[in-house]
Amino acid sequence: MLASLISILSLMLSTLLMMVAFGLQSYVVPVRAVAEGWSTQTISMIATGYTIGFTLSCIVTPKFVLLVGHVRVFVALITLLAIGILLCALVVDWRAWMAFRAMSGFAISGSYLIIESWLNERVTNENRGSIFSVYLITTMVGTIGGQYLVPLGDPSNTSLFILCGIIFSVALLPTALTSSPLPAPPTQARFDVAKLYRRSPVAVIGAFLAGAMSGAWLNLGGVFTQRSGLSTAEGATLLACVLLGSALSQIPIGRASDRMDRRLVMVACGIVGTVSCLAMAAVAGGPPVLLYVVAAFVGSVIFPIYALNVAHANDRAQPDEYVEVSSGMMIVYGVGTISGPIMVGPIMDRFGPGALFVVLAAYFVLYGAYAAWRISRREENDGLVVKTDYQAMAAQPLGADAAAAALQPDAAVEARIEDTTTPEWR
Repeated sequence: MLASLISILSLMLSTLLMMVAFGLQSYVVPVRAVAEGWSTQTISMIATGYTIGFTLSCIVTPKFVLLVGHVRVFVALITLLAIGILLCALVVDWRAWMAFRAMSGFAISGSYLIIESWLNERVTNENRGSIFSVYLITTMVGTIGGQYLVPLGDPSNTSLFILCGIIFSVALLPTALTSSPLPAPPTQARFDVAKLYRRSPVAVIGAFLAGAMSGAWLNLGGVFTQRSGLSTAEGATLLACVLLGSALSQIPIGRASDRMDRRLVMVACGIVGTVSCLAMAAVAGGPPVLLYVVAAFVGSVIFPIYALNVAHANDRAQPDEYVEVSSGMMIVYGVGTISGPIMVGPIMDRFGPGALFVVLAAYFVLYGAYAAWRISRREENDGLVVKTDYQAMAAQPLGADAAAAALQPDAAVEARIEDTTTPEWR
C-alpha cells in the first residue's frame, strides 16, 4: 500500500492542483456570467458546450494516448485547460465562451482518463479500493479548496481567471517531471449502447438521469447561489456542502448496494433526492445555515447514483466486458449532462432560481420510479454474473477506466454466479 502511494505521489499532487483550479473555474465562470447580465438560458448554452466537449473526449482521447503516450497527452490537455480559462478572461462573449468551455470539457475529461489509466497500473486487487479512495478524496478536497479561492478576488475582472490559469499550469510540473514508470497505452474500448440497454435498462436510464442532474447542478448551481442573494463566500460554502454530503454518503450507499438489490438502493436514493430537492426549493432565500444542511442531503445522492448504475450494469457483465460496459455508460452519462442545462436553464429564467431544485426533484422521481418498475419486471438475480464491488464517483464524472477499475470483483468478495451461457441482463 505504501509503495503504491509513493509511486503515485506526483500524480496525486498534479491531480490536487488540477482540481483546485477546476473548483475555482467551475464557480468563477457562472458568477462572471451572472455579473455580465446573461440570462440563465444563455448560461445553460455555455454549459452545453462544456458537456459536449466532455462527452467527445471520452471517444477521442484514448486514440491520442495510443499515438503519443500518457504524459504528452496529459501535458497537452492541462495546457488546454489553462488556455480555455484565460481565453474566457480575454474575450467576454457568450458565444466565444461556449467554444472555450467545450475546450475545457474536452480537456478535463481526457485528464481524468489519463490519471485513472495511470492509477490502474499502480494498484492491485488488494489495495484497489484504498488507492481509488485516496484519488476520490484528493479530487473533492481540491474542488472544495478551489471554490474557496473565489472570495479572494473579484470575478468581474481578470484576476481570478489568471490565477486559475496559473494553477492549471503549475499542475503540469509534478507529473511532467516524474521519474515513475509510465503506464502502458490503454486498449481501445468498444461500446454498444443499444446492447447495453437490452441487457440492463435500469442502468442506462439511471445513468442518463444521473448525468442530467449532475450537469444541471454543476453548471447552474453557481447561478442559483448568485440569484438567491448569497454572498460569494456563502455560495462557495453551499457548493462545498453538496460535495461534503456526497463524500459522507459514499460508504453507506456502497455497502447497502452490496448487501441488497441495487435497484432498491436506487429507489431509496430517488426518495431522498426528491424530498431534499423540494425542501431546498422551499427554503431558497432562507437562512444560509439551513441551505447548507439541505444542500448536504442533496449532495448525498446527486453524485453517488451514477456509480450505483455502473455497478448494476457490471453485475451482469463478463470479466472481459467491464471496460466496454463502463465506456458505454460514460457516453450515456455524457449525453445526460448535455441535456440537463438545456432543460433547466429556461425554466430557471421563467420561474426563478428555486426552480432548479424543482426540476431536480422531478428527475429524482423518474429515477426512483423507473428502478421500482424494473423491480416489478424482473427478479434480482436474473442474468447475474458476479456481484461486483461498488465504488462511488467524485463530483465531476470520472472516466471509463475509473468505473471499470473500481468495479473489478475483489477476491475477498463472495461471488454469486448463475448459468451465464445465455446471460439475460436486467
